[in-house]
Amino acid sequence: MNRCVKFLASLIATCATGLAMAQVPPSANPAAAASAPAPATTVAGSSANAGGQAHALTAEDLSSFLDGLVPFALQRGDVAGGVVAVVKDGKLIFARGYGHDDLKKGTVPSPATTLFRIGSTSKLFAWTAVMQLVQAGKLDLDRDINDYLDFRIPPFQGKPITLRNLMTHTPGFEDTARDLITTDGKPVNLEHYLKTHLPARIYAPGELVAYSNYGCGLAGYIVQRVSGQDFDDYIEQHIFKPLDMQHSTFRQPLPAAMSPMMAASYKTASDGKVQPFEIVDPAPAGAMSTTALDMTHFMIAQLQGGSYDGNQILTPATVALMHTPQRTDAPGLNGYALGFYQENRNGQTIIGHAGDTDYFHTDLHLMLDADVGVFMSFNSAGNEGGAEVIRAAIFDAFLDRYFPVAAPQLPTAATAKADAARVAGWYLASRRNDSALRMLYALTQTKVSALPDGTILTAAFMHPSGAPMHWREVGPLKYRQVDGPYHLEFVAAANGDIRYWATDSLPPVMIFQAVTGLHALGSIELWGTLSLLFLLATLLSWLCGWLVRRHYRRPLGLDAAQRRSRLLSRLGVLALFVDLVGWLALLVAASADQEILLHGALTPWLYVQYVLGVLGLLGAVAVVVHAVRSWMAPRRGRWVLAGETLLALAAIYLAWLIVAFGMVSFSVRY
Repeated sequence: MNRCVKFLASLIATCATGLAMAQVPPSANPAAAASAPAPATTVAGSSANAGGQAHALTAEDLSSFLDGLVPFALQRGDVAGGVVAVVKDGKLIFARGYGHDDLKKGTVPSPATTLFRIGSTSKLFAWTAVMQLVQAGKLDLDRDINDYLDFRIPPFQGKPITLRNLMTHTPGFEDTARDLITTDGKPVNLEHYLKTHLPARIYAPGELVAYSNYGCGLAGYIVQRVSGQDFDDYIEQHIFKPLDMQHSTFRQPLPAAMSPMMAASYKTASDGKVQPFEIVDPAPAGAMSTTALDMTHFMIAQLQGGSYDGNQILTPATVALMHTPQRTDAPGLNGYALGFYQENRNGQTIIGHAGDTDYFHTDLHLMLDADVGVFMSFNSAGNEGGAEVIRAAIFDAFLDRYFPVAAPQLPTAATAKADAARVAGWYLASRRNDSALRMLYALTQTKVSALPDGTILTAAFMHPSGAPMHWREVGPLKYRQVDGPYHLEFVAAANGDIRYWATDSLPPVMIFQAVTGLHALGSIELWGTLSLLFLLATLLSWLCGWLVRRHYRRPLGLDAAQRRSRLLSRLGVLALFVDLVGWLALLVAASADQEILLHGALTPWLYVQYVLGVLGLLGAVAVVVHAVRSWMAPRRGRWVLAGETLLALAAIYLAWLIVAFGMVSFSVRY
């Protein structure tokens, strides 16, 4: 079960930073879980130099630093290879490949010519295209996007979606992963995808952040419609060409001339099996293939007022607007600019974007105050945490080496113990799927625990050492990581109830909403487990009783109507048991192979489960009816009546569970 929860966590978090859902998942989202996949394993920690003397950011020092760090990290994470590039003050100061882009050939990736898939980092190019058209007066950030589309997205709670909502991931869409990544090599059609994969809405526009690949696809389609050019053509002409990005493309499959340049991708380096080229749909959300040097051109343009080598893709005013914070879901924590998310740390103003497919993992960071850009990409998922841990740890170490800052010594709040008890409970990520996977996402709830010393524990968020993160209250509902740089903040409603919490220990792509009562995972675990055990005991006693009666040739002491009622009740128990075990089997299957979600293979099994859910509900009725008849029948023993009553209560609870968590929704939007 722990492995299953970790998978769905990646579906909503890992994939959150990238395409995949796990990406429970989460994941996930992604492209892959990815990108989900929440429920989020993250990285915290700092080098021994944190708060010490800053090293000079030079090619020589970077070479010494990264050459010592990256090869070991690749080996430790079971990752085949990667590239790292750094720019400063409008110039490239470091670019190097590490490990292998092809394990069989033993070749080292070239920053200039080896292509990497950058997953959701691709979104920055879609957002840049939007800002070009805003700058030209052809798009309005606050206008209903239906004005730019040839199909209609209904308003939700009376509010239309705007481009600003899309660029801050607040359109209110639920997360979806189906058909997000395929490996069949077939070209994709953006218009067709958007018109056939419209997600359900679970929030009003602008209400809460919930990362959306579909939303970026919409933005790319708007660029296509308003410009009159195919999205790929537009990006090539208006961004790649002026930035001299000669080895970059959104086209899928790759153009013939570029195909030999693509780095091989792997699950792990030790496995060594080359994985197929991933087709991402919608393409604007994560389809780009590029080199490290091409990405340095983009970083320089973003840092230098929209200009690279004298070619202007955006005006300085538009770049400044694009980098300006637009919203945060917790005051003082990182939020969103336009397309970029904030990563402020070590006293630096930082924006960036990560990206994940199933096998490639990327990070881009722009340090606006220091005029520094960092890009890295890796061609393997690696062992548990692998490439994701590597990329976060490298940037953490980079910041602590070149921009060290002493952690503030803030006293623990006097309300620590009281507030720890107040915030303890279960929380569910805002980035999730409610239509088809509500039950599976419910199992990804993360628990906040209050400790006796007034600190709190978030078990799903891990330190690189493998220990869960601990947090200490330093202000009203504001927490700082114990022995770490990150923050966590709870947001309360007007009546004082906790609504959600957010943290800067992962990108601000979602928040974690409080879950109470029977919907909380603790309640589901308790009552669901007890109910399932009672069903199992009933089925075993039914079988054993039949065998005993058969052996001793003793008939059941019930009349025909009672026997028929009892039979229907036991068949109802069987239907309930099979349905719930079936959902657990789906969870295990998804954790073992997230492609079940991404490639749509889950669809027929969902329909099977929905039918079983209906049978389970009918079975619950039969169980309750038999319990009532047992009380009305003469000469039934007290233990029999107690057993039938408890069985009826278990059936009622499980019937509620089936309805409340959409296990009969017959939806295959996931």
